[in-house]
Amino acid sequence: MTPEINKHRRPMLIVLHQERSTPGRVGQILMQKGFALDIRRPALGQKLPETLADHSGAVIFGGPMSANDNEDFVRREINWVDIPLKENRPFLGICLGAQMLARHLGANVYGNKDGSVEIGWYPIRPTRNGRLMMKWPSMVYQFHREGFELPHGADLLAEGDLYPNQAFRYGKHAYGVQFHAELTRMMMQSWVVRGAERFTLPKAQPGHLHLEGRMLHDRALKAWLDGFLDHVFTEAS
Repeated sequence: MTPEINKHRRPMLIVLHQERSTPGRVGQILMQKGFALDIRRPALGQKLPETLADHSGAVIFGGPMSANDNEDFVRREINWVDIPLKENRPFLGICLGAQMLARHLGANVYGNKDGSVEIGWYPIRPTRNGRLMMKWPSMVYQFHREGFELPHGADLLAEGDLYPNQAFRYGKHAYGVQFHAELTRMMMQSWVVRGAERFTLPKAQPGHLHLEGRMLHDRALKAWLDGFLDHVFTEAS
């Protein structure tokens, strides 16, 4: 069944970083909520809008690159984050997108000195601010080698063990999350196949645990995502 798009709502800007990347469940849920998706891929030369006046908000997704890279499109995206912040429009950064938000706000993006990564399922804990906001899942899916410092003035919403800053809010409408709630089963299977060489990194989990963990933890993660998107984009139109 095709979701019914609300023609009175402005589209949601979706920023992806590879030719075959999709917005996964984030895109599916936003469409179910009545948003059309305006998908842009700056890494492939597509431009981002100079204002979000014609959009309900923006989501920057993850990717294999680093927010510390010197590629022009990475620097442009980090600078572009100033637009939703200045215009007070809803913004969500996921993994790389969260790291770009942190970089824009003056925080460092870093890898752990011991080389440890989060690739697989890992526990998180909501902070007091996070608990006041909503109920959080106890386990989330991760696929990253870098994390971010908490930007000055930001509220930490969830924390973890290997990488302490897992979700934060800046101002009223900007959010960053380190983990991946957007993966469909097909996306996860693809990531497990294409990312298998990373499973030997310190603290990474073998591929079979990714799929087994999905059976145990994904229902709660999906329910959280639905509610979280309502919270982030509650005033979007």
